[in-house]
Amino acid sequence: MKESTLSNPDASARGRQSSRRDFLKMSGALAGGALLLPRLLRASGPGGLKNRGIQLYTVRAEMTADAKGTLQKLARMGISEIESARSDKGNYYGLQPKEIRQICADLGMTLRSGHVHVDKDWERSLDQAAETGQQYIISAILPSPGQTRSNYQAAADRFNSLGEQCKKAGLRFGYHNHDSEFELESGKILYDVLLERTDPALVTMELDLGWVVAAGQDPLKYFRDHPGRFALWHLKDMDMTRRVSTEFGRGSVPIPEILRHAGQSGMKHFFLEQEEYAHSAFESIQLDLDYLRQLHD
Repeated sequence: MKESTLSNPDASARGRQSSRRDFLKMSGALAGGALLLPRLLRASGPGGLKNRGIQLYTVRAEMTADAKGTLQKLARMGISEIESARSDKGNYYGLQPKEIRQICADLGMTLRSGHVHVDKDWERSLDQAAETGQQYIISAILPSPGQTRSNYQAAADRFNSLGEQCKKAGLRFGYHNHDSEFELESGKILYDVLLERTDPALVTMELDLGWVVAAGQDPLKYFRDHPGRFALWHLKDMDMTRRVSTEFGRGSVPIPEILRHAGQSGMKHFFLEQEEYAHSAFESIQLDLDYLRQLHD
């Protein structure tokens, strides 16, 4: 998820035809790769790939315009888990905590997680998260800016403290990365400071796979070095030429290979996220879901 809002272009009839052609090409490429996925993948995390989640930043414009209608459309598309994102209208796109909880329940969806900031509104965000019944509350950025080891050490210590606070409230605290966390200071990857200094019992790491790859790092190495540490994923493909997200199968993120190691990573829930689209948000979501169905079914 990015902090800035990007435009969402309208799709034309010609664009929709292009999307269908692109998917047919994608399907052929997937046929071989899908066969390589072990059957155990179906059991990785609750429901394996069956419990398909989405980060609502993917449909930020649609949620801002019509939150309830957008959730209804996502449910019809087969989305079963939701992760909210902070916006100008609050942590739930203008919906009250009890309201979004009820809407999701009525649609057969679970509000699993939500992104917030650790700032002056933290206590209110925590109270709202508890009211929704969500399981995770995720910091989308560091508490204070600064690409130094000392700042990351301070952030890790703060995260441990927040993890204790969340535990008392019946929630799990977590942190979501972008690409800047993988910068070096004196030969040390700053993200590794967070991993090494935070308590796994208190701090969940939500790994944004797209940004890991965009930063030139290997998610599989992190799975090997820190097994079981990444209970949440942002499943995202990246166009490395333009350094923007793209539809699954069109970028440089080896999604089938990463999914084979879901158990090693500790993944319990994943949320597909796409910040830029070839045509429209919902067309891109459909392509992403079709890609995952090719792998699972």
